[in-house]
Amino acid sequence: AVVTTQSTGKYREDKKIDKHMYHELYVQSKGNIFKNKRVLMEHIHKKKSEAARAKALQEQADAQCRKNREARRMGRHTGQGKRKGTANARMPEKVLWMRRMRVLRRLLKKYREDKKIDKHMYHELYVQSKGNIFKNKRVLMEHIHKKVEEEEEEEEKPV
Repeated sequence: AVVTTQSTGKYREDKKIDKHMYHELYVQSKGNIFKNKRVLMEHIHKKKSEAARAKALQEQADAQCRKNREARRMGRHTGQGKRKGTANARMPEKVLWMRRMRVLRRLLKKYREDKKIDKHMYHELYVQSKGNIFKNKRVLMEHIHKKVEEEEEEEEKPV
C-alpha cells in the first residue's frame, strides 16, 4: 500500500508486501535466484511499478470503453462498416416474433378478462395474431375497437 509522509508529502512504498507477491518471491528464492537482499528488493520494486503501470493502463482502457459505450447509446459507431454479422444474427427474427406475440396475447388476455371481448372474439383474434395479421399492438387495438363497434351496430339494427 502507498502511504504519504507528513513531513515531505512524497509517496513512499510501505514495507509490507502483499501475500501473493511474497509467496511468489519465496518460491523463486528457493532456487537461489536472488543473490542478496538488495537484488530481492529491486525485484520487488520492479514488480510493484509494473503492477502500477498495468493498473493505470487498465483504467485508461476502461475509460475509453465507457466513452465508446455511451457514444453507441447515442447511435454513433453502429453504421454498416461496424457490423460483422447479418441482421438476423445481430437481432434474431425469432426473438422479435416472440416479443410481438407475447405483447399481442397479453393484450387479448387483458381485454378478455375486462370483458371488452368475449371468448369467441378472443379465439378468432388469437388465431389471426398467430397468422401474422397484426403487425403491432396499436393495429390490434384498432381492429378490436372497430369490430366491437360493428357488433354494437348489428345489435341495434334489428330493433
